[in-house]
Amino acid sequence: QVQLVESGGGLVQTGGSLRLSCAASGRTFSSYIMGWFRQVPGQEREFVAAIRWSGGSTYYGDSVKGRFTISRDNAKNTVYLQMNTLKPEDTAVYYCAADRGGSWSVLRLTKFQVYDYWGQGTQVTVSS
Repeated sequence: QVQLVESGGGLVQTGGSLRLSCAASGRTFSSYIMGWFRQVPGQEREFVAAIRWSGGSTYYGDSVKGRFTISRDNAKNTVYLQMNTLKPEDTAVYYCAADRGGSWSVLRLTKFQVYDYWGQGTQVTVSS
């Protein structure tokens, strides 16, 4: 049974940084794509970043490009999202997700519907 557990959210001032972690268990994830999404109440889940577990290819949403970095630690089965230069509009619940299909297609990996497993989410609040 796949389990994704996020941590690292919290309250930070504009311009600050946070690092989110997603601990994955229950499978061998070498063929998976791991993604981060975020959601504000009343809005659709928004793609933030994705990483291919094998090889480490990455892709970012336009709103976070240049500020956020996704990475993974194979030994710890953990995916990270380093968030720098945070803005109030980054305030959301951040979710980690896993896509077992593994097809590295931008049209696919940016869509929350294709991800098979989700964490419980962690709140990030950026104060102005």
